[in-house]
Amino acid sequence: MSTNIIYCYSGTGNCLDMAKNIARILGDTDIVMMRSYPAVTETRGAKRVGFVFPCFGGGAPTDVLSYARFIHIEPDTYTFAVSQSASYAGTGLAELNKIHPLNYWKAVTHQCSCIWLFPHTVMMPPMTPKQAQKRSEKLAAEIGEEIMAMVKTGKEPPRNALNAAENKGWPMIAKKKAEGFRVSDKCIGCGQCEKLCPRGNIRLENGKPVFGTNCIQCLGCLQFCPTGAISLGSITDKREHYHNPNVKAADLMEKIIHVD
Repeated sequence: MSTNIIYCYSGTGNCLDMAKNIARILGDTDIVMMRSYPAVTETRGAKRVGFVFPCFGGGAPTDVLSYARFIHIEPDTYTFAVSQSASYAGTGLAELNKIHPLNYWKAVTHQCSCIWLFPHTVMMPPMTPKQAQKRSEKLAAEIGEEIMAMVKTGKEPPRNALNAAENKGWPMIAKKKAEGFRVSDKCIGCGQCEKLCPRGNIRLENGKPVFGTNCIQCLGCLQFCPTGAISLGSITDKREHYHNPNVKAADLMEKIIHVD
């Protein structure tokens, strides 16, 4: 068992990059990916256990909260969580706090990955992608130092009723949006999208991806497509695609990433 464990859900890489940067400060850390049922659910022996995840539709991805209920954390273990969004934290931290009371939590912003809603350059405060990445790395270092020192936030994460209502309806929105996935003739049949999908919602038929509606809207398939062949409405063809510059699709497919 490593000294520290970070459970991470990441759609287009920002959260995994944040988790790795925090882990480099902590040292001896296992990053356990939550894009599928986590490979490790018993944390007995770990000194610090945390979560890093994005805001999807006003709250945490539903899979994060579902999987978190199966994770065992000893009462005396230091717990933390970091939520990333383009603008507002949503209810994810508050909902996670109900499952695992958090000693420390932080909400930070980065580039928007939901490009059918906004261009990826939309974030608060406004800045370029390079500036946003530099800011993210700076914040990760600061957060890592606070977690290393076991700083306690001293208050519970806020819960906004409007965000809660939005998040409750997000699964239906995600399902409906998934009906709009299309694949152009630029597709080379590499199968990366099928392997990357956390819900197993994509299958290859005759060398081309076919999409179902069991979608969480992580948009990893679209954002990481090597030829830009996947679209979700014409607006995503017009807008620049984005994924974290330090993260590859293969990184998201890992079960456990160890950082010394």
